[in-house]
Amino acid sequence: MLRAIIFDFDGIIVDSEPIIMKLTQEMAAKEGWTVSEEEYFRDYLALDDRRIVEHLYISHGRPVDHHRVEELVNWKSRAYGEIIKHGLPAMPGAVDFVRHAARDYPLAIASGSARSEIEHLLGKLNLRAFFRVLATADDCERSKPDPEVYLKALARLNELPEFLDHPLLASECLAIEDAPGGIDAAHAAGIKCLGLAHSHNEENLGHADWVFAGFENVDLKALAKEFE
Repeated sequence: MLRAIIFDFDGIIVDSEPIIMKLTQEMAAKEGWTVSEEEYFRDYLALDDRRIVEHLYISHGRPVDHHRVEELVNWKSRAYGEIIKHGLPAMPGAVDFVRHAARDYPLAIASGSARSEIEHLLGKLNLRAFFRVLATADDCERSKPDPEVYLKALARLNELPEFLDHPLLASECLAIEDAPGGIDAAHAAGIKCLGLAHSHNEENLGHADWVFAGFENVDLKALAKEFE
């Protein structure tokens, strides 16, 4: 039985990935490195900011300079905060899907973005009230494809009143992701995953349990029956 839905955020709720990619490229350039669009979507999409910079160091054969990592992460955070000051557009169909899904299921977010960014952007879309649980980069030591953020979301969902007497199981959740690493994270947490081809083509998301081009193609009632 489907009892809860857990959403990724960037590239699922908000159209932020092109901006984040550009800032990642600018951040890498500060150290003399380049990140192509192909590399970003293949290697960095599911990572939080700190893991992106650490990955850049390692992939360029340099020891991780943790002080410099913090400087670069803070630079990106300030630059992104300025860009999103007035909000970002939602992904096509996301607002209607969230509003519809929230009528029947508790909703959560499991994301490698900072809580403050997520809260701000959800507020601009008038969606904050629909998400009863947030699990973010602020809560986790490890980023996707590690399952930590999904396990945090599941644990917090189980603190909701409706699950106190009948705990929510991972197998009763649906994750919604746009990246292979996010799908891997959901699966590692024991959660079935719907892949949306927002940032990758459908073939690259083929290991998801279901793959659709976008929210407009998803029949949530039909999907829920597959959990029965």
